[in-house]
Amino acid sequence: MKNKILIIAGDPNSINSEIISKTWKKIKPSLKKKLYLIANFDLMNKQLKKIKSKVATCKISHINENTTYNKLKIIDVPLNFKNPFNVPFKSSKKYILKCFNLAHKLSQNKNFKGLINCPINKRLLNETRTIGVTEFLASKCKIKDGSEVMLIHNKKLSVVPLTTHISIKKVSKRINKDLIIKKIKTLQKDFHKLFKKKPRIGILGLNPHNAELLRESEEIKIIIPAISKLKKLGLNITGPLSADTLFINNFKKYDVVVGMYHDQVLTPFKSLFHFDAINITLGLKYLRVSPDHGPAKDMIYKNKANNSSLLKCVKFIDALN
Repeated sequence: MKNKILIIAGDPNSINSEIISKTWKKIKPSLKKKLYLIANFDLMNKQLKKIKSKVATCKISHINENTTYNKLKIIDVPLNFKNPFNVPFKSSKKYILKCFNLAHKLSQNKNFKGLINCPINKRLLNETRTIGVTEFLASKCKIKDGSEVMLIHNKKLSVVPLTTHISIKKVSKRINKDLIIKKIKTLQKDFHKLFKKKPRIGILGLNPHNAELLRESEEIKIIIPAISKLKKLGLNITGPLSADTLFINNFKKYDVVVGMYHDQVLTPFKSLFHFDAINITLGLKYLRVSPDHGPAKDMIYKNKANNSSLLKCVKFIDALN
C-alpha cells in the first residue's frame, strides 16, 4: 500500500486524543486502513477511556503488520506516566522528540503519502527558544537556508508568514531580499505540485501603509527589489500591498497572501475562517500537515474540542494524487 498516512498523536497533555477519536469515527473504513498513529499505546488507551471514547486500538511494531482495519493502528513509543492527562514536562519532551524522530524516519519511506502531527506545546521541541514544527522538521531535513514555508490553507485562501516563530522586534532584521526570493520560489514550486496551478501571489509590506514608500523603508530597500526579481523569473506576484485593508475584500484576488511576520497574516485569516484551515509545510523531503490550532489543555474532559481541522488534514492528504 503506497498511500499510508502517519499521524503523530502529539502533546499528551492536550485535546489530541479527543480530536483523534472524533476524526476516526467520521472517516470511512477504506480511509481507516491507511492511518497509522505514532503514540504510546497505553497512554492513548487510558486517555480514550477517560474521555469515554470506545475507539478500538491495536499495537503494531512495524508498518507492514497485518491488522484488522476497523482498529486504530498504534506504533508504540515508550513513555512512563501516572496521570494520562498530566504527564510531566521532561517526560513529555523526551516522548515528543522520540515521536517526531520516528515520524521523520518513516515519512521518507515511499509507502507513506504524508505526515500529520497533532498539536504540541512548542517548548517541548526547544526550551530555550520558541520554534515550531515547521522549523524543527526543516532542521531534520537539513534545510539550512530558511527556504521552508509555512502555508496556512483552505479552499478560499492560503497565507504564508515570511518569518514564523520569532519576536516582533527581530522581524525587520530577519527579512532580506534573498530570504523573500527563496521562500516564494519554494511556495511557487510546491503550491503548483500540490494544487496543479501556478498561484497568484500577493505580498504585504512590513510597515503601516508601506511606510509611504520612503527611501529608507524595508519596502523600498528589500521587498520591492525581491518582487522585481521574482517577476523576471515569471512568477505572478503583486506588491507590496497594504496589510490594513487587504483582508477586507482584496484578498480574493490572490491564491496566496505572503506577510512579513506570523500574526500579520494569521490574525486576519483566523478572523475570516476560524477552524477552516490546515497548516502545510512546503520544502521538506515529505509532505507535513497539521491542524491549525494548539493543544488546548484547558479543554480536556469537556468534550468540546473541534476536530474539523484534523479531519481536513486527513482528507487533504488522502485526496492527493
